[in-house]
Amino acid sequence: MKKTARIMIVDDDANICELVRLYLEKEGYETSVCLDGERALEEFKNRQPDMAILDIMMPKVDGITVCREIRKTSDMPIIMLTAKGETFDKVLGLELGADDYIVKPFEGKELVARVKAVLRRYMKDEDELKVIEYKDLSINLTNYELTVGGNVIETPPKELELLYFLASHPNRVFTREQLLEDVWGFDYYGDSRTIDVHVKRLREKLEGFEDAWELRTVWGVGYKFEVK
Repeated sequence: MKKTARIMIVDDDANICELVRLYLEKEGYETSVCLDGERALEEFKNRQPDMAILDIMMPKVDGITVCREIRKTSDMPIIMLTAKGETFDKVLGLELGADDYIVKPFEGKELVARVKAVLRRYMKDEDELKVIEYKDLSINLTNYELTVGGNVIETPPKELELLYFLASHPNRVFTREQLLEDVWGFDYYGDSRTIDVHVKRLREKLEGFEDAWELRTVWGVGYKFEVK
């Protein structure tokens, strides 16, 4: 991460883009503005920003598609903007790999706080090796690599972070709300089913190797990484 993060602002409302730009530049960030998703993908490819603030509903290419395309090659932080405030949008955005979301209208202080929090989580100490290993399982947050039974399994960043967090606290039960706050790093208002979706996908990747450990559901409470 460069000392001054360069943040790409993507929204078809020029007034919102200008407002976000002013808030961020006041905090010392560099910014670029895109008024549609097609331009955002060009900007991402050509300039490689450090972070994106991305509206969901846009012409040409919507924010969900932009997020999906970015995640094919990059784990840079993404904060989604939505005017709807609908659970579907929030959950889908998080499932695709967004790091946070904000519902419009929002306060400038809230936006800046979210940006700083997400960037802090993203900036990794390169000298610190973040690896957890169990039998037939290696979770590497330094290289964002999951190895199961000796095979590297392609895993979205948030799925890997969720598994790393649970495996870091073996045999401890966490509620869905706790996992959203600890892994995504924000208080989540709405349906917490995104955790269920992530756990389901992780179980598909781990299937057949859980003789010494297991990603378990604790009914009525949440989930835990159980070491047998």
